[in-house]
Amino acid sequence: MARYTGPACRLCRREGTKLYLKGSRCTSGACSFDVREKAGAPGAHGVSRKKVGEYGMQLREKQKAKRYYGVLERQFRNYYEMAVKKEGMTGANLLCILETRLDNVVYRMGLAASRKEARQLVCHGHFTLNGKRADIASILVRPGDVIALRENSRDLPKFKALLENFDAKNAPKWLEVDTENVTVKAVAAPTRDDIDFPFTEQLIVELYSK
Repeated sequence: MARYTGPACRLCRREGTKLYLKGSRCTSGACSFDVREKAGAPGAHGVSRKKVGEYGMQLREKQKAKRYYGVLERQFRNYYEMAVKKEGMTGANLLCILETRLDNVVYRMGLAASRKEARQLVCHGHFTLNGKRADIASILVRPGDVIALRENSRDLPKFKALLENFDAKNAPKWLEVDTENVTVKAVAAPTRDDIDFPFTEQLIVELYSK
C-alpha cells in the first residue's frame, strides 16, 4: 500500500504548523520545525512563495488534515463522501470520522507516541477489537466497541515501558480508558469539540464542493 516515507518534519514545514507526526520529538528542542521554521516551506523557493489564493488555502487545509491523520487522497475522499451522507455539518462529520480510525484511537489511548507508530502497532496485530484480533488501522470504531492490548503483547519491552507510565488523562471524553486492564471503550461518538487541532474544515468542504 502506498505510504509517504519521506521526512515527517518536511510535511510540517510545508503546512506551516506542527502536525505532531513524531511524538515527543515534536515537543522537544530537537524538532526540525522549530529549528528551520524561518526557512519557510521546503524547496528552493520555499521562502519566496507568492501570496496564497482561495484555492491554495483550501488545498492546504485538506493536505493538513490528510497528513495529520495519515491517510492518502482516495481514502480521504471516501471519508468525505461518508460525511456528506450523514446528518449535520459535513466538515465536522469528516473530522469525527477520521477521529474514529483504530490507529487514532490507539494513539488517543496513550499507547503510541504518534499516529504513525499507532498504525504500525495495529498492523502488527498487537490489539483486539471486541475480543478479536484487529490489524487494519482504518477500521472505524463505533460506540460500544472495546479495544484492548493483547495479553501476549504486554510482556514486550516496547509495551512494558509504556505501561509503567500509562495514563488516561489525555484521552478524550468519548473514550473510557481502563488503565488496569489496558482497554479502552468508545462510550459515544466523537464531537467537533473533542478535536483539539485547529482545523478550518469548511475550507475542505468548499474544495470538494467545486
